[in-house]
This record gives sequence, structure tokens and C-alpha cells, in this order.
Amino acid sequence: MHRGLSPASPTVGKMAAPAAEPQFLVQYLVLRRDLSQAPFSWPVGALVAQACHAATAALHIHRDHPHTAAYLGELGRMRKVVLEAPDENTLKELARTLQEKSVDHTLWLEQPENIATCIALRPYPKEEVSQLLKKFRLFR
Repeated sequence: MHRGLSPASPTVGKMAAPAAEPQFLVQYLVLRRDLSQAPFSWPVGALVAQACHAATAALHIHRDHPHTAAYLGELGRMRKVVLEAPDENTLKELARTLQEKSVDHTLWLEQPENIATCIALRPYPKEEVSQLLKKFRLFR
């Protein structure tokens, strides 16, 4: 188990890879907006670190998936989309939905407080996950 990962993260099911290599692979990150506001008031650097931890963990856990390999194979063309969840409840609800829909992701938990801070999906073709994420009305 990796420090900072939710217990369900490494066991999330795999979505089938399409037969043809997708044109655009995107790694979606969903960060909690309320952490930047009172009573938390985390500095921007701490929030960026949470997103980096989640993204790195998702890439590492799913490193053997063909989409991840293709994404990392073109480092100069990586695309990330960062969205904001209003609070921890929304982030955890999204994590449950992603797990139910077998969307590979990592829910990053800041330690030692065990605070859910960010979700990172493994790289996906944009059209495979964008509609699901839009249902959550996440901010960009």
C-alpha cells in the first residue's frame, strides 16, 4: 500500500482499452477548492503538491496500462485537465462513482491527517471520461 492512497485506489477495475490508439490522452485531476479557503487556508504550493502526488501515484499504479505508456511516451505532449471539487464530500462521492464505473483513479489522502485532497485519473481518451466528470459540475 502506498502512503497517502485510499485503500480502494490500487484495486479499482480496468476499463477496456479501445482497439485503436486514441488521438488525445488526458489525465484529469480533481482538487478540493475548499482547502484554499478558511478554515483550511492552504497555500497554493501545498495544493499543487497534492495534485502532483495524486498524478504521480495514478501514473505509477497504472504504469502498465497501454494508455499510460502512450501518455508517458510523449512527454512533450502530455495534457492534464485540473478541475475543482467544492469540498471533501463531493470528492469522495466522485471517487465512489469512478470506482462503480471502473474508471482507474487514485484518491490522494494527505498524511498523517488522512484528508482526501485530490483525485487523479490515469490517462484516458478525453471522450471516455469527460461526460462522467461533467455530471459532477466540477469547476475549471
